[in-house]
Amino acid sequence: MGNILYGDLYDRVRSASGTYLLQSQFIGPKRAQDAANGLKENCTLLMLNFYRSAVGDVGAQAIADALKVNSTLTWLNLSENNIGDLGAQALAEALKVNTALTTLHLGRNNIGPQGAQALADALKLNKTLTALHLDSNRIETAGAQAIADALKVNQSLTEIDLQSNRIGAGAGQALAEVLKVNQALATINLNINKIGEAGAEAIADALKVNRTVTTLHLWSNEITQPGTRAFAAALKTKLECNEADWVVI
Repeated sequence: MGNILYGDLYDRVRSASGTYLLQSQFIGPKRAQDAANGLKENCTLLMLNFYRSAVGDVGAQAIADALKVNSTLTWLNLSENNIGDLGAQALAEALKVNTALTTLHLGRNNIGPQGAQALADALKLNKTLTALHLDSNRIETAGAQAIADALKVNQSLTEIDLQSNRIGAGAGQALAEVLKVNQALATINLNINKIGEAGAEAIADALKVNRTVTTLHLWSNEITQPGTRAFAAALKTKLECNEADWVVI
C-alpha cells in the first residue's frame, strides 16, 4: 500500500501495485488527469482511492478514459469529489466496456437524474460491477426509477447504495418491481429518503417472493405503522416458508 503525497502522479500511478491512496489531498482536475494517464499504462494496481481529492468532472472524465483501457483495477473510490452529471456520464461510458471494475464509490457528489440515467444505461450492459455506491447525491425519484429499470436487466450487481438522494414513493414502487425479478441484489440502502407508506408497502410485498435480498436499509423514510405492518406480514410469510434470511434496518 502506498500513499501519494508529492511528485509525479503519472509515474507513481503507472508503477503502482496493490492499493494506492490519494484521499483527502487537493489533487485537483489537472493532477487527476496525470494519475489517469498513469492508470492507462498500469497493469498491477487493484484499488485506487481518490476520496475527497477535488477531481471534479474534468478529472472524472480523465479517469473514465483510463478505465476504458485498464484491465486490472477492481475497486475505485471517487466519493466527495464534486462530480456532477458530466463526470457521471463519462464514467458510465467507461462501464459499458470495462470488464474489471467490481466496486465503484460515487457517494457525496453532485450527480443528478441525468447522471443516474447514464449510469443506469451502463448497468444494462455491464456484467462485472457488483457494488455501486451513489449515496448523498441528488438523483431524485427519476434517477432512481432509471436505475430500477436497469436492475431488471442487470444480474451482476449485488449491492446498491442510494441513501440520501431525495427519492420518493414512485422510486420505491419501481424498486419493488425489481425485487420481483432480480436474482442478484443482496444489499440495498435506501436510508434518508422519502419512500413513504406506498413505497414501503410495495417493497414489503415484493420481499415475499424475492430470494436474494438479505439486508435492506430503510431508516428515516417517512414510514409509519402501515409500512411496518407490511414488513411484519412479509417476514411472517418468509418464516412460514422457512426463508427468513433478510433484515430490514
